[in-house]
Amino acid sequence: MRKIRIAIAGASGYAGAELVRLTAAHPHFELIAVTSEKSAGSPVATIFPSLAGLVSLTFQALAPEAIAQQADAVFLALPHTKSLAPVSACMETGKFVVDLSADYRLKDPAAYERWYQTPHTYTHLLKDAVYGLPELHRAAIAKAKLVASPGCYPTAAILQLAPLFAHDLVQPQTVVIDAKSGISGAGRSPALPYHFPEAHESLEPYKIGQHRHIPEIEQELSGLLQRTGSPSTDPASSTVTFTPHLVPMNRGILSTAYCRLKQPMALPDVRALYKAFYKNERFVRLSEDVMPNPRYIKGSNYCDIGVYTDQRAGWIVTVAAVDNLVKGAAGQAVQAMNLMLGLPEETGLTAPASYP
Repeated sequence: MRKIRIAIAGASGYAGAELVRLTAAHPHFELIAVTSEKSAGSPVATIFPSLAGLVSLTFQALAPEAIAQQADAVFLALPHTKSLAPVSACMETGKFVVDLSADYRLKDPAAYERWYQTPHTYTHLLKDAVYGLPELHRAAIAKAKLVASPGCYPTAAILQLAPLFAHDLVQPQTVVIDAKSGISGAGRSPALPYHFPEAHESLEPYKIGQHRHIPEIEQELSGLLQRTGSPSTDPASSTVTFTPHLVPMNRGILSTAYCRLKQPMALPDVRALYKAFYKNERFVRLSEDVMPNPRYIKGSNYCDIGVYTDQRAGWIVTVAAVDNLVKGAAGQAVQAMNLMLGLPEETGLTAPASYP
């Protein structure tokens, strides 16, 4: 079998580095080009010594048409609002494209402009872009040429709530999501809040009610409700309260979501619902005896989910843990690309988490 030629744009960021790592180890991929505006001309191994001996490429400046001509498939790990034109250029060459930015995640261009403060200049591509969460959109991803890979917080939040919304069990305006992320979730560009003395021994909420991942979560939860034929299909019916927090660890997300059900359910019944929903999902693990914890999924493509009830208060509590750089970014992007290329979706992604 001829190896599939892969190019990665934006490969010097944290998610880009994970893409390089996973692609270099993938049995069916051949990494042929990596781009970085800041590191153009530098060998990959000088920027990421962990990849020495594995990747011999040198970073080049981004020229979307040029890298697309060289490659069979392209990953773009560029900042939000910076993927619009490069994605379009790659699509014009007919290549398979997975975009890790938010630029093609939202189906409503007005919502994109509202949350990202810039007009969407390639709205004709939105109808072709598939939201890249395989557990919900596997069949569509397998037929797609353009996949918009989900954000890290939405990956955890949507997976932990999906079974409840897919069965129309939730009072949708009661959803509260409290999530914590390691500092790598903020990207590699230096900024004062992520400076060691500022972030160490600290725990800080940020962008309360304003985080850009909110519309993704609401879009996908509303979509699940619409599939049920529920009368509560107005997108406003899936409004969530979302508060992210920065915690002093390198990577990982722990997301705790609270909601009320339309009708009371016993905990064994709720857990049985989750087991049935995720029965054949390789990368979703349901925890009962052990609480989900980012340390148990570090470096892996797994999402660990725990389901609990607060019977006294009448709330369902779900907890999800993902590695924000793997299942929350690069690993999930590779999972989607595998599907697009007709490969088993777990290819190159089965390594267990590192521990401790």
